[in-house]
Amino acid sequence: MGTFPSDIAFTPSVKALQTQKGSRATYAKVEQGRGWQTEVTESLEAFLAGLDMFYLGTANASGQPYIQYRGGAAGFLIVLDPQTLGFPDFGGNRQYITLGNLAENPRAFIFLIDYVHSRRIKLWGTARVVEDDPDLLERLRDPDYPGRVERAILFTVEAWDMNCPQHIHKRLPQRDVAPVIEQLQSRISELETKLSRYEARD
Repeated sequence: MGTFPSDIAFTPSVKALQTQKGSRATYAKVEQGRGWQTEVTESLEAFLAGLDMFYLGTANASGQPYIQYRGGAAGFLIVLDPQTLGFPDFGGNRQYITLGNLAENPRAFIFLIDYVHSRRIKLWGTARVVEDDPDLLERLRDPDYPGRVERAILFTVEAWDMNCPQHIHKRLPQRDVAPVIEQLQSRISELETKLSRYEARD
């Protein structure tokens, strides 16, 4: 890593473009100030506790990138220590692109987004696959989630930053919407019954 944690993303090429387009001075001030975080904070842990999905980026040895959606129960991306996140790898379509990429290139990226509150966080680091560790798998497993855990993936945090909320469209999770819909359907059914009674009197 370079002089600042953000150098993991702000390469010389990126900084040259920032200078050309007029944003370098702003980011230089951020670097000299608090800058990007390099460990999991309480606020990040709280953010993770409410999320039931994220996007995982990997690349193969030749640099070809791949993005994979990861979903589970809320909070399934678990903080194991200030530098390490862990999550269960469930059975899927058995293409194993992510696992193959990590076998030859440990560099990885996690993109977190909270559509409800218009917040997003980017994490840079490395990841590794852990097979045949029953204690770790049990720690990551959610007994109420039906997906079968096949292995664990551990992500070592090198730097992270919270993005601005611009252009994030609001989306509500099913667990929040379903009770409201059920309440509305119940009310509609109740009103339809009352209407039928009034019509019958006529």
